[in-house]
Amino acid sequence: MSRILVCDDEKNIRNVVREYAEFEGYEVVEAEDGMAAVDVCRRESFDLIVMDVMMPRLDGFSACKEINKIKPTPVIMLSARGEEYDKLFGFEIGAVDYVVKPFSPKELMARIKIAINRGVAQENAPSERLKFEGLEINIAGREVIVDGEKVSLTPKEYDLLFYLAENKNIALSREKLLEKVWGFDFFGDDRTVDTHIKMLRNSLGPYRKFIVTLRGMGYKFEA
Repeated sequence: MSRILVCDDEKNIRNVVREYAEFEGYEVVEAEDGMAAVDVCRRESFDLIVMDVMMPRLDGFSACKEINKIKPTPVIMLSARGEEYDKLFGFEIGAVDYVVKPFSPKELMARIKIAINRGVAQENAPSERLKFEGLEINIAGREVIVDGEKVSLTPKEYDLLFYLAENKNIALSREKLLEKVWGFDFFGDDRTVDTHIKMLRNSLGPYRKFIVTLRGMGYKFEA
């Protein structure tokens, strides 16, 4: 049974998420603010965290950073703020998804299921290492090495790079990348792909050259 931590300072929201999650067969633990979430993550492990952004004592972004220091765990951010800047900041600090309030509980459950299933698939994936000049990609171990140095990527940057590399020399549209990397029809702007590509290129240093822009369409990992 997968375990979910639901962190939100609004009890009604915690109750709604708990009700739907338990109906889907998940075990749910609650936290009323970021400090409580960090504390419980020091004692227990979770397959996924649903984290509100705006909370007293410690906000969701800060809590997400602290939890990743303890044990990297997939986080879906919840927020009443739907600006692109907030979403991208959430992705940059490691969130796997960002849901804007008010939200559909059924949609949230779909996103939770996809995030958990992706994590299970990655854990069970056969060992695969790809090497392109000084760029080494360990898909099973979720490691990326640039000229002998390990680089740190956000979860979505890892997923994006792995999908591009596994489909090297194949033209991929932004819509295809959203579908395959984000898991389903993304409720947002395809500029999300462009932003993540930019961040990924910055992390790859000289090997950014492998990610080629296809004007008016999308991208290709050309190697």
